[in-house]
Amino acid sequence: MRNLVRGLLAAVLLAALPLMSNAAVLIGVSVNIAPPVLPVYVQPPCPSPGYIWIPGYWAWADEGYYWIPGTWALAPSVGLLWTPGYWGWESGAYFWHGGYWGPHVGFYGGVNYGFGYGGVGYEGGYWRGREFYYNRSVTNITNTNITNVYNRTVVNNVTVNRVSFNGGAGGVVARPSAAELRAGSEHHVGLTPVQRQHEQQARGDTRLRASVNAGRPPIAATQRPAAFTGHGVVAARGAAAADQARAAAMNRSDRPAQGQRPAMSNRASVPPVDRPAQGQRPAMSNRAGVPSVDRPPQAQRPGPMASQQFRERGNAPAPPPRSPSPGVGRAGPEAGPRGAPGYPQARGPAQPSGPPAPQGAARERQAAPHPSGERQEDHGRGR
Repeated sequence: MRNLVRGLLAAVLLAALPLMSNAAVLIGVSVNIAPPVLPVYVQPPCPSPGYIWIPGYWAWADEGYYWIPGTWALAPSVGLLWTPGYWGWESGAYFWHGGYWGPHVGFYGGVNYGFGYGGVGYEGGYWRGREFYYNRSVTNITNTNITNVYNRTVVNNVTVNRVSFNGGAGGVVARPSAAELRAGSEHHVGLTPVQRQHEQQARGDTRLRASVNAGRPPIAATQRPAAFTGHGVVAARGAAAADQARAAAMNRSDRPAQGQRPAMSNRASVPPVDRPAQGQRPAMSNRAGVPSVDRPPQAQRPGPMASQQFRERGNAPAPPPRSPSPGVGRAGPEAGPRGAPGYPQARGPAQPSGPPAPQGAARERQAAPHPSGERQEDHGRGR
């Protein structure tokens, strides 16, 4: 009895191993950056009977997103179909749900990968016994000796776009159906060895990084897995134009070479063409003392009261009127500092601290009749 129980337990564990390994495949990487849109490319011809199309997709590495080209691959066993992987927005991040082989096609996020994978199921072919039949309306079987073909028009009931993820802002809005949920709980098989080699080779090719190809990989699809050169390699639409634009940006001829351009530290000392050099222009601290071209210097313009006294006294210059505060109303160099410590208050223009008046002007003031001249002289002497 014990041996029977142990045998049953071992059988259950062995049967659960594929499901456990599949759980690790279903949800692997989480990223907070949405993947790029799917590139547009042409499906290469099917190499021989029995191959099933594996659509390309964006994968993630430390360098960012990179494209894994679509390819034709053999199923690990007869009767198995491929369910593509997809990116899904969950809990504030994009999670990768890896693809798998199974008897039925499960849920792949509603992403329209094309070539039979329109978002739900697979319309590119089906198994009949041990033979796989191809739908020529969505599958490229030209130049291939394949007789198991049929022609069925595929009508897409979903929005045709190139969005590569499910959920979140701008993602595909789709939920798994009951049939897709049942297919997700079936026995699954992960990537075959040749498929894993195909992924590893794509990861090591820098040309397939989205940061390099701007979302248009030069190797969008291959006829056979891990065959990135030679016949059967298809580039994405616009990949050649993107390569030419990058080459033109790197080899621009409309700008001088590095040796012809001044260094960043010397550019400030290069004088402009339409103004004089720095040495010919006055410094900022001296510009206030430079007289303007269209008006006389500040010291040569008398005030309005001084002009009136100048006319009354026979063209003799008169001192400016007194002001209640020192320095207010004075012109030219005679103006004193505003509110300077120790500056005498309410004094006339003939203060001892100011410059002496010209002798000629003083004699003219004494000779000119003025009723309050004596008081003015006394006040000027500081009595």
